[in-house]
Amino acid sequence: MASPQEAHVLYQLMRRVLSPLARLIFRPRIEGLDNVPQHGAVILASNHLSFVDSLVIPLIVPRKVAFLAKAEYFHGKGVKGAISRWFFTMIGQIPVERGRGRAAKDALDVAINVLTEGGAFGIYPEGTRSEDGRLYRGKTGVGRIALASGAPVVPVALIGTERIQPIGKKLPRPYRVTVRFGEPLDFSRYEGMAHSTVIHRTVTDEIMYAILELSGQEYVDTYHQRKAA
Repeated sequence: MASPQEAHVLYQLMRRVLSPLARLIFRPRIEGLDNVPQHGAVILASNHLSFVDSLVIPLIVPRKVAFLAKAEYFHGKGVKGAISRWFFTMIGQIPVERGRGRAAKDALDVAINVLTEGGAFGIYPEGTRSEDGRLYRGKTGVGRIALASGAPVVPVALIGTERIQPIGKKLPRPYRVTVRFGEPLDFSRYEGMAHSTVIHRTVTDEIMYAILELSGQEYVDTYHQRKAA
């Protein structure tokens, strides 16, 4: 795994090389980018339509955005493993073990650490990509992180990214997308309630409603379940 210094170099390389190229090819419509604070802790909570979402957001936001990724992406062997490790490090992904009893706590700890250091943390509250373009009920992890960190939450709507790389397609294709950043949401009114599961749900639902208003998607009040292969 790359050291923090190596990861920083790779991320800056990605931004300098790929950001201008991506803007030229995909010509994204960007709305409300000034809603993202230039400094200090912030959570970017977005809908999730495509694998490329975790590349689109870092290329557009003019500061490093950390996302969580499955640890397997960083532990592969051979050339394929090295390429995977390099790619996910380059786009600012942080490895987290999944499928263990402590997985949720580990993910929360990583997010809080990023925010405590004044960083930007990206999260998809739905937990997985929407396969039908609808917006599904958010999992309460985003609410827990927002309350535990005290960081503002900027809702993000990605529109059209599923057309860049449809599910099942290995290579991306040019398509003009829209990225909307909403006004920051402040949950300081819930100070002292960070351990309340009811408040976790309340905060999460408010975040999902803000994303819904930005994206215009149809909302489904159930958790998304990926289809069996």
